[in-house]
Amino acid sequence: MSNKSLPTTQKKGKARLGDQIRSIADRLKQETDVQIQATSRILGAAAQIAENHDRLINEVVDMVESDLNAEKNAYQKHTYTVDILRQQFKTLRNAKAHFNLKVSSWESLVNKLNAASSQTTIIKNKTQSNQGLAETNMINGEHNFNNIEKLTVFLEPDVAEMFPNSEAVNEALRFLIRVTSKNR
Repeated sequence: MSNKSLPTTQKKGKARLGDQIRSIADRLKQETDVQIQATSRILGAAAQIAENHDRLINEVVDMVESDLNAEKNAYQKHTYTVDILRQQFKTLRNAKAHFNLKVSSWESLVNKLNAASSQTTIIKNKTQSNQGLAETNMINGEHNFNNIEKLTVFLEPDVAEMFPNSEAVNEALRFLIRVTSKNR
């Protein structure tokens, strides 16, 4: 009897061992499937991030190119020449009265007008900056935008280091406006 029971016990032990191995194999297969699905999702997300990154880079490049072209066109529109002024104003006296400038020739008028359109005032001292704001009626929320072309903005020293002239400030602000308006 003991001979007959031994093979039965061995068969049951082998069956249990086989079941355990199959169970382990099934769990490994399930874990592998989960890992494959997770990897697939990660790769899909990475591809989407790369696509969005490329799209954003292209949008930024387009905006910068557009702003540079607009700045170039604006600069060309505001550049005065003697011929343009003579066509617009029949006499030097009329032109001087219109721009409220004291000059002795058409050339000096052109030089003053072109120089005035490209100037930027930078104040390096905070006290001077506050005095400048008071002079332009901008303290306590009061704004004087009657003549926006003559609006003077005073930059703090750290900002002035990054934006050394009016073109740089205008370009940065236009870019900021476009980015924020696209995100709304």
